[in-house]
Amino acid sequence: MDLTALRTANPDHWNKAAAIRALALDAVAAANSGHTGMPIGMADVATVLFEKHLKFDVAAPQWPDRDRFILSAGHGSMLIYSLLYLCGDKQVTLDQIKNFRQMGALTAGHPENFLLDAVETTTGPLGQGISNAVGFAMAEEMQRAQYGRKIVDHHTYVIAGDGCLMEGISQEAIGLAGRHSLGKLIVLWDNNNITIDGTVELSDRTNQVQRFRASGWQVIEIDGHDPVAIDEALTAAKKSKKPSMIACKTHIALGHAAQDTSKGHGALTDADQMAAAKAAYGWTTGPFEVPADIKSQWEAIGARGATERAAWDARFAEVSQQKQDRFNRAYALDAPKKLSATIKALKKQVSEQQPKVATRKASEMALEVINPIMHETVGGSADLTGSNNTKTGDLGVFDTDNRKGRYVYWGIREHGMAAAMNGMVLHGGIRAYGGTFFCFTDYARPAMRLAALSKIPTVFVMTHDSIGVGEDGPTHQPVEHLAICRATPNTYVFRPADAVEAAEAWEVALTEKDTPSVMTLTRQNLPTLRTEHKLSNLTSKGAYVLAEAEGKRQAILIATGSEVSLAMDAKAKLEAEGIGTRVVSMPCMELFAAQDEAYRRKVLPAGPVRVGIEAAMRAGGWDRWLMGERGQDKKAGFIGMDRFGASAPAGELFEKFGITAEATVVKVKDLLG
Repeated sequence: MDLTALRTANPDHWNKAAAIRALALDAVAAANSGHTGMPIGMADVATVLFEKHLKFDVAAPQWPDRDRFILSAGHGSMLIYSLLYLCGDKQVTLDQIKNFRQMGALTAGHPENFLLDAVETTTGPLGQGISNAVGFAMAEEMQRAQYGRKIVDHHTYVIAGDGCLMEGISQEAIGLAGRHSLGKLIVLWDNNNITIDGTVELSDRTNQVQRFRASGWQVIEIDGHDPVAIDEALTAAKKSKKPSMIACKTHIALGHAAQDTSKGHGALTDADQMAAAKAAYGWTTGPFEVPADIKSQWEAIGARGATERAAWDARFAEVSQQKQDRFNRAYALDAPKKLSATIKALKKQVSEQQPKVATRKASEMALEVINPIMHETVGGSADLTGSNNTKTGDLGVFDTDNRKGRYVYWGIREHGMAAAMNGMVLHGGIRAYGGTFFCFTDYARPAMRLAALSKIPTVFVMTHDSIGVGEDGPTHQPVEHLAICRATPNTYVFRPADAVEAAEAWEVALTEKDTPSVMTLTRQNLPTLRTEHKLSNLTSKGAYVLAEAEGKRQAILIATGSEVSLAMDAKAKLEAEGIGTRVVSMPCMELFAAQDEAYRRKVLPAGPVRVGIEAAMRAGGWDRWLMGERGQDKKAGFIGMDRFGASAPAGELFEKFGITAEATVVKVKDLLG
């Protein structure tokens, strides 16, 4: 490619883009790791986007009405770090660029939303960013309908690569965006035809242009190194009522010896080749040096949005105080003051009426009183609305003709749903929850993991939580999934025993700001166990004494969810034989682990034999509570699963696999000797 012609055709643009390319080369070489080729290849696109289209103020990176920029191809992180440094971001200093990928640096190998205010979402696992972006765009539509265009009116821009579009989740995202006519969503495809293994043709022959068009998108094809064409395409995209994909034909590692090869994907560190590439760019300064005139031009781009932000501040001040307060509260992730009293009232009602309901129904009962007072909640289901019980009557359905709707029919897209919900939460001002069967966490897991990593309070409603699913059989019976979820850092896994615990779990989930929650809920009906109304939220402690031993305490039964009632039945049988038995309900192991040691020892004192009861595998944290945190309590057992389930009525399955009160009694007596 004739770089001289590109340089001379538009020298001002070229020099600004060359600054990105030079910084990417220097930072990756200094780290001796990273991905140089993509930042070099997309420098022209990014320069035009930031200079002429992106609405942002570098001094206020979290201004609510900014345009969102998402680097879905997160391996090319030096692109966004270079842009932020050049624009004058206070967090991304030159020292941060020099310490790219080093311990303690904000410039991690892939962009992390919790490290830098200007990074909208953690990306790196390909396909996640473009899928998050669908949630960002949906959130913008919802909030624009709720607060008005004067307060909410912005775009979501995505840079995605060939790898993002190969990942299966991308089709879930693309289909959703097209279905909902998300015209404020603009994807810039880095069409360089290169993957790590070689050219795209090694593994794929998809016509991406036809694919996007078939999914309801506007598609514009351009030369990704022509600033005029890039500008015109972005201008046209912003006018469309459809989501837009701009296919930017680019050269990976442009101007480098590795251009248009798979080697260009990774770290380009050869000193001679770097020098040759910089010479081709006309870049004559030393490593990490940006000429003052070019840096000042970039800083002017970073400050360009200050006027627009000030105008927004003035408009926001003109809306009613009530609307301002609601907006600010939602963006701060603060629950309304009414939430606590509302949950207490529901708990009192449940304790008095003592319904026998499945906890999926109990969850719906909680949502029916929560959603009317929390206007920021957005619910949904992956084609299981009637089974997940996630839709309440006041929500309305989000659609092209009802942007105020707060319920989303996600279709059979567990992964896309989870990622888009993350995007909604990351956008700000929304608390998203969505449901599927617990066994389908296998499909949603990458996005669930990123919610935990990103420190956001997305709520994943997972019903049909055990062999209690019954006749659907082992494919739908999640015996290992509790262990998998509990093994994930920064995740609250709730398994409520009744409608009181379900309400308490929702209160915790909707007041949390940094941790996602997994609500694991039964299909089968369960009795109300918390028949004495208590104002305090016992579920927030993770575990508590549900029933104390009547005589000398000899055994402690620790159970979760549907098995807590089984533990209560076993307690009655053991007490009848003179064996004093305490029952501990443990709706959330993670919250119990977070309590101080004195409380944990009070709930689980040393001495009595311990038996855990859960219709799932023992893995995933049980041994800590059964054997004692110091390993001193050796007499412990577990009633649960050690294999996959079977297809039969639920009651027969619990008998078949020995998850019964009778089996619990036998286990306790064996341990007592």
